[in-house]
Amino acid sequence: MVFSSRLVYYLLRPLSQPHLVSDLLAGIVLSSLLQLGGDGILRDIFPIKIILAIATIAQVGLIFYVFLTGLEMNLDFVLRAPKKPTIIAICSTLVPMMLGTFSYSLVTIVDKKLLKKSGETYQYNRPQCYFMWSMVLSITGFPVLANILVDLKLLYTRLGKLALTVATHNDFYNWLMFAMVVPFFVNGYRAVYSMLCVIAFILLSHFVLRPLLEKIVAKKPNKHEWTNYQLSFVIMGLFACTGLTDILGANPLVGALIYGLAIPRGSFAELLIERSDDFGSRYLAPLFFVSCGLRTNLVKVLQHAEGCLVVIAVILSICTKIVTTFAVTRYYGMPFRESLAFGLLMNTKGILSLIVLNIAWDKQLMSGYAFSIMTLTILIMTFMVSPIINVIYRPKRAYRMNMLRTIQNLGFQTEVRIMVCVHNPRHATGMVNILEALSGVCVSSLRVTAAQLIELKGRVTGLVSAQLEHQSSIQHFSHSQSQSLEDMETIANHFQFFTQVHSGNHADTCMIMSPFNTINRDIYNLAMEKQASLVLLPFHKHWSSEGNLEVTNEVFSEINQNVMKDAPCSVGLFVDRSLNSLLKANLHIVMLFIGGPDDREALAIAWRMTGHQRIRLTMVRIILCGEAALEGHKKESSHGELLSAVLDKNKERELDDSCVSNFRIMGVNNKDTMKYEERQVESGYGIPRVLNEIDQKGYDLYVLGQGKGRHSSVLSEMLNWSDFPELGVIGDLVASNSFGSSSSVLVVQQYGYGGMEFGRNHDNNSSCHPSIHKLPSMARSLSRMF
Repeated sequence: MVFSSRLVYYLLRPLSQPHLVSDLLAGIVLSSLLQLGGDGILRDIFPIKIILAIATIAQVGLIFYVFLTGLEMNLDFVLRAPKKPTIIAICSTLVPMMLGTFSYSLVTIVDKKLLKKSGETYQYNRPQCYFMWSMVLSITGFPVLANILVDLKLLYTRLGKLALTVATHNDFYNWLMFAMVVPFFVNGYRAVYSMLCVIAFILLSHFVLRPLLEKIVAKKPNKHEWTNYQLSFVIMGLFACTGLTDILGANPLVGALIYGLAIPRGSFAELLIERSDDFGSRYLAPLFFVSCGLRTNLVKVLQHAEGCLVVIAVILSICTKIVTTFAVTRYYGMPFRESLAFGLLMNTKGILSLIVLNIAWDKQLMSGYAFSIMTLTILIMTFMVSPIINVIYRPKRAYRMNMLRTIQNLGFQTEVRIMVCVHNPRHATGMVNILEALSGVCVSSLRVTAAQLIELKGRVTGLVSAQLEHQSSIQHFSHSQSQSLEDMETIANHFQFFTQVHSGNHADTCMIMSPFNTINRDIYNLAMEKQASLVLLPFHKHWSSEGNLEVTNEVFSEINQNVMKDAPCSVGLFVDRSLNSLLKANLHIVMLFIGGPDDREALAIAWRMTGHQRIRLTMVRIILCGEAALEGHKKESSHGELLSAVLDKNKERELDDSCVSNFRIMGVNNKDTMKYEERQVESGYGIPRVLNEIDQKGYDLYVLGQGKGRHSSVLSEMLNWSDFPELGVIGDLVASNSFGSSSSVLVVQQYGYGGMEFGRNHDNNSSCHPSIHKLPSMARSLSRMF
């Protein structure tokens, strides 16, 4: 059963399907194959003893799964929710329950006919049956929804944040209904006494058990101090709580949920999730999902004569929640496509839907035929979310008309929107110093979005993302909070201090938790959401006390390269060598200009920095001549392509000359803050020599372009042999430890000319100048000599 569910999961990964779909589908396929083989084969493969063993193991997995759900649920976040998501959550919970009675009425019509043929009396027309059916339709599976948003890279868009916020409330309301209302429909008025006992247990857990656990956890704030033997007592407490609620007459899963809510939040809760997730959610819980699929009689549903009524009932069941949430969000002014996508997301089902469905089966509140129809409906509801949203909702469409995502095309009085990506507080300090340089007194204000990049681990992503919908929620974590949340608070303080000192600017902080190999897509979506003109990234090396750049994390380099390949705006890569704050010292900046769109964008950024009264800017234009000006041979054979290439080069030269001329004219009127110089380079050997001469003047910051649009074969070959191609040729030389500079470096890539293609193309070496092959090593030797 586990193997089949994993196999189906990997087959459905191109469609971004969650584990719930693969587990249910695996169970339905197994059930259908066994039923087609006859009752004899079914009894041989699944005898009574095997079924009882599977049910027992599945129940253990279910307890773990619900316990982890309680660990992820944050009641403070629900209680502090704003009005809009609360109203949407309430409407998307209650209205589908009322509309769900119509679809169940159609099912009862078909169900009655089927039972009459077999000579049985129909007993599934009671209010309890309608309630259980309707409750399944009102549920939104928050963990499943979070995983879908992560796969679709919508977690940090406006749609994703609102969906997570509403799903959190919806999930809480449904679990509350499951604990307090479902027992009355299942057990009648006898449930009053058990509910009173459960309420007493909840109060005991909150006011007695939780403070006791907080004291125990506070003694070991580091999660690595906990041994497996000590954690085994936590598991014993879990089964004790489930057994106690079972004795009190409530569902045992209520005890697992209450116990999960009682565990203190922070690093200890993360440790429990890390240790329990694979065991409970990946191996034991799938048995429950597959068992639900095995209970589904697909053959019987397909063979029934009343197929039209079944189809109508399924369609009505699917549309109830979609139509409700669509209408409410349209009332609040959400666009049509976004409202439709939101309705699909809120229609995602989770484990609670199947729990309620199985209780209705076990208590004979739902027939086997109705159970099969609802299971198929849940499968279709969840399966359809990802493919349809991929078609109808793509965030890039909303921003396709806004193509001017560059600093160069912004007016000096236009608000500059910048997205800053950091991994730790050290990066935040350097980025704030860059933002100070950009927030000159004579230029427009900055609107900054600071995002801490965190690698996705387990099931924590959805919870943290939903909690960080409110920036104030960071202040409500306990003292045992994890390192990432502590770093987030420090980072938020850095940018808050920036806005306080430099009034008129605005800064927001958030987290991006995603797998590092695809986190660039989350950065894209957030940058488009914020309509940023510049994304600032930290270099993967940091400045050490010995005066060298040391590797922080090699993965950060891959992230930077992935972002630069297809960024939706200009990108700045910052190499921080302890750049001083403008509050402490003046800054002398040098802008190196060779030519091309990247250099023009870098000039625009450096030009803005001159608006600050404590900044002096020197622009050095490096003119390539002689051997250095040779262009690589083109492979195009078409005369049209050759003519286009020549025209492009001439246009680039005109744009470069225009930018330089404008700067020189402005520099004449601002001699105290702006200066212009020219340096000629006749060969590749002259590049490090000129850079060393420039570096002798002791600049604080280099601003330069990454290098697109340059046609020099010398620079192209040097880029093929660069250690860090994301920095470009000049940036790679200046940032290398062998160069010996103590200046920080800001490398800029302009949006609109295609992203960088990283990789070394050794096949084209033969087309370059013969002496080029020896240039990289000789250039580095010259840099050491100077």
